[in-house]
Amino acid sequence: MIFDQTVSRIALAGSLLFCAVPAMAQNQDVATGPAQTPAQAKVEADAATALAAPNPASSSDDTVVVTGSRIQRPNMTSAAPITSVTAQDIRAQAPTNIEDVLNRLPQIAPDAQQNYQDSDGRQRIKLRSLGFERTLTLIDGKRIGTQNGADVGIIPPSMLERVDVLTGGASSVYGSDAVAGVVNFILKKDFEGLQIDGNYNFYNHDNNDTIVSPLARANSFGSPRGMTNDGGRADITVTAGKKLFDGKLRLSGFVNYRHTDAVDYDARSSSACQLVQTGKDGPLSCSLSTYSRSGYISPRSGANNGATYVNDPNGTRTFVPYSVGAGNAANPYDGYSYQRGSERWNAGGFVSADLTSDIEVYGSGIWFRDKSVNVYPARIYSYTVYGNQPYQVNCNNPYLSGSQASAICGGAAGTNTKAPIELRYRFNDLADISDTYINSGIRATGGFRGKVDDTWTWDVGGVYARNQQVVNYGNLPDYDRVNQSLDVVNVNGVPTCASGVAGCVPFNAFTANTPGQPVADWLFTAPGGRTKGVGTLWDGLLSVTGDLGKYGVTSPLANQGVAIALGAEYRHDNYTSTADSFYRDLNGGADLDISQSVWESNIEVQAPLIEDRPFAHLLQANGGYRVSKYSSNPKTFNTWKIEGIYAPVSDLTFRGSYNKAQRAPTVIEIGQARNISYGLQGGSQNDFCAPTVTTNPTTGAISYGTPVASRDVCRATGLSDALYGSPTLLCNQGDGNQCTVQSGGYTADPETAYTLTYGLVVKPSFIRGLVFSVDRYQIKIDNSLGYNDYTYYTDGCQRSNGDPFFCSGIVRQPGTGILYAPASSNPTSGFIRQGTTNYYKSIARGIDFQAQYTLPLGGAGKVDWSFNGSLTTFAGSQDSPLQPKRNCVGYYGNGCSQLLPKWSHGLRTTYTTGDGIFSTSFNWRYVGSLTSADNSGDEAIGGTPDRARTTFYHIAPASYFDLALSFAIAKDFSLRFIANNLLDKTPPILANSYDISLARSNTIPARYDSLGRNIAVGATIRF
Repeated sequence: MIFDQTVSRIALAGSLLFCAVPAMAQNQDVATGPAQTPAQAKVEADAATALAAPNPASSSDDTVVVTGSRIQRPNMTSAAPITSVTAQDIRAQAPTNIEDVLNRLPQIAPDAQQNYQDSDGRQRIKLRSLGFERTLTLIDGKRIGTQNGADVGIIPPSMLERVDVLTGGASSVYGSDAVAGVVNFILKKDFEGLQIDGNYNFYNHDNNDTIVSPLARANSFGSPRGMTNDGGRADITVTAGKKLFDGKLRLSGFVNYRHTDAVDYDARSSSACQLVQTGKDGPLSCSLSTYSRSGYISPRSGANNGATYVNDPNGTRTFVPYSVGAGNAANPYDGYSYQRGSERWNAGGFVSADLTSDIEVYGSGIWFRDKSVNVYPARIYSYTVYGNQPYQVNCNNPYLSGSQASAICGGAAGTNTKAPIELRYRFNDLADISDTYINSGIRATGGFRGKVDDTWTWDVGGVYARNQQVVNYGNLPDYDRVNQSLDVVNVNGVPTCASGVAGCVPFNAFTANTPGQPVADWLFTAPGGRTKGVGTLWDGLLSVTGDLGKYGVTSPLANQGVAIALGAEYRHDNYTSTADSFYRDLNGGADLDISQSVWESNIEVQAPLIEDRPFAHLLQANGGYRVSKYSSNPKTFNTWKIEGIYAPVSDLTFRGSYNKAQRAPTVIEIGQARNISYGLQGGSQNDFCAPTVTTNPTTGAISYGTPVASRDVCRATGLSDALYGSPTLLCNQGDGNQCTVQSGGYTADPETAYTLTYGLVVKPSFIRGLVFSVDRYQIKIDNSLGYNDYTYYTDGCQRSNGDPFFCSGIVRQPGTGILYAPASSNPTSGFIRQGTTNYYKSIARGIDFQAQYTLPLGGAGKVDWSFNGSLTTFAGSQDSPLQPKRNCVGYYGNGCSQLLPKWSHGLRTTYTTGDGIFSTSFNWRYVGSLTSADNSGDEAIGGTPDRARTTFYHIAPASYFDLALSFAIAKDFSLRFIANNLLDKTPPILANSYDISLARSNTIPARYDSLGRNIAVGATIRF
């Protein structure tokens, strides 16, 4: 959605107005001072989010929601650090999806499915950069769904009361997957009345020339300049609720709609073309494509075999050499999505009813459907997409000029002889081809809960979740029809398909800018195929909590008794994957139907040992234990936690937690590990024990040189010394110089994590309203589970000088030692392995800092500060006991894909007037520097002196500033104006960005605000 220049000026003026507002304070949730309302007083008690979990208070139906424990005890203090994002924090950002909010927390590795061309549109959370599989996502304390199919986009931001982020293992409380931590979304429920929440935001960016701009223009791609407004995103939620029968029956529901406009790469000067650098500190260029709008032709026989041409861009029927320039080489990614276009509907409802004074029945349901697209230019694809047979053109084709016919056919020009050619053609008048992703699902919960006297509470309930993803791939040109359209003869002076097939449209592939629609209607009939994946979760839970102090089980030095929670759980996880014949013909593979079940039971204990004594305001010990039996593994597994809290005085609290957490492989990982398939590794790398091959450019003579790997390394792969450097090892038996790769054939075992967190909380009584905490976390994952491609084994074998852990992945044929075997033979040797399996260790360490302070200003209002910072000291792995640890903190490249700066933080300051009518919030987001792993000096991540770079080796720290203005215009109407990335900071630019961030936008869009200033307007109306 693009506005005219007038709107641009208004938006810019508005931004300047925002800058003029005093940058004073935030956290609207924290209130102090004599004028507190009861709700404000509750919030101040909860302000210890830096100190602990927010006081379990909290959901609107009076059901206690605690993160990190099943024990429901008022004023409970958490032994593990918890970060909370409140509803006020969320509104101050005007997000249309929760991904925008979570990406700004330093504890979470940012993801950007809205900004990722090749993504599947689902939003998933990765704590500590340890992967979404290791972060357990909950809604109101229960699982959101299957670990693979979880999509937090199911949750409208306006429906959130808060989001709790628990650092560290929590498997003893919640079961598998809670390795890096837990993210718990607490929803607003039990609503009464009618409310409408709406947000609209768009990007307001001034395109200035960047390092990319002159390169793009040199290739005739262009680079935008000046102010632009685009990327509109709308979000509206209607919520309604009613209490009946004197409040004993509570009904509420919501409907949410979200829409996002696409933004193309070529809409930003920083991504006008994909920036490429060949070799260390080499020259820069734009990524180029042979899919030219003028048409690319290469003969595959005769004297010009292999020559590359395009039709002259001026429209004459002549060939010119393929090169850069207008109408020649193309920009392959100009129309790719910088922001994906999408549309989402969510709807949900909540019900609870008091059957008796002590028994309640409850239920909820959420449904969603999200549609997004990945777009690609409309093209006639290379014949290699379909196989190894070139297209055929008749040498008397009337569309061929004499010179063109001679270039393709030689002496056969003008005859009915067929000549093989390579043909690629991008149409400039056709709409893009779309791959459409449709994610949909339902999540339902229900059960009974109640209490027995004031001692016991119980809850019997469950979750059913079903997530479905359907991908409809865009149509491709039909190979046979392309050949029919190239076989053209004159019939009464009219070019006509020689085949006589009804409907055949002749294709003039030998003139630039041929209109595409007529021929496309005939050619684009080969379906790209359709895939469908369905994940389902059945989760039944029984939980009983009790206060044993009622029975006298209390420490003689404590006021509160021992609390206990007992639980049992059954989960059944299933995933099916199917594809139609069109997809299978193009991509291979097989359908999947994989299930896994688990039975679990757990116990949790909280024991206050000393309370309100000299030098012991509180001393408390917590413990938990869970036993699990998975259907996919014959073993029984256990997890546990040991926690302690010591507050010598009320102003100071020390806390610590040690967890053994476990993660069973997901059903998709089980399938990836078990199922065997074969392929070719690619021609760029041969058997490293085969000789290097050199071809004399003049004579064509071939000579053999020393292998890449040493004799000792090759011996470790099972190769005899006699075959070292033998030409028979060259993988040229198949398609080019490609060795066979076996994917799968592994057993995926659960991984085990040991998590230690410890820290202190300071809440000085002499500085009312201040809370500060610092916590150290250490996560070590043994038997770590993940996917490793074949280079993991080949490179590891070489780097380690023959470590059996890596070299065992190279499985040679007995006797010959070769690494090639036909896939159809189901070989047991002659391949390199890859796939999902267990390896040695993953490691994450760091320190979190949190603080909140409220400064009352009497009748003038109050100022709130809220700070959340994280110092990451280790993020990486150790591949084997013989290998060094790989610490990727602050580095990118060479397998360091976490993209974690050492330090990042957010500091929000909010000023609120005494009457609460107006507030302004200013937020400072800081992202620390990143350096190329080549320049790290650490050999474990490739930082050797010969690889050190002088270009694109460092990304400077970045600061982003956000401003929000909120007006309570009337009792039931509020209005918000927000500018995120207020100063319109241009993102850092990197060459070869896809190798670093899986994005072709020359930056890291998940880490940096890459589309510019985001301006938003929001409103809430309550009836």
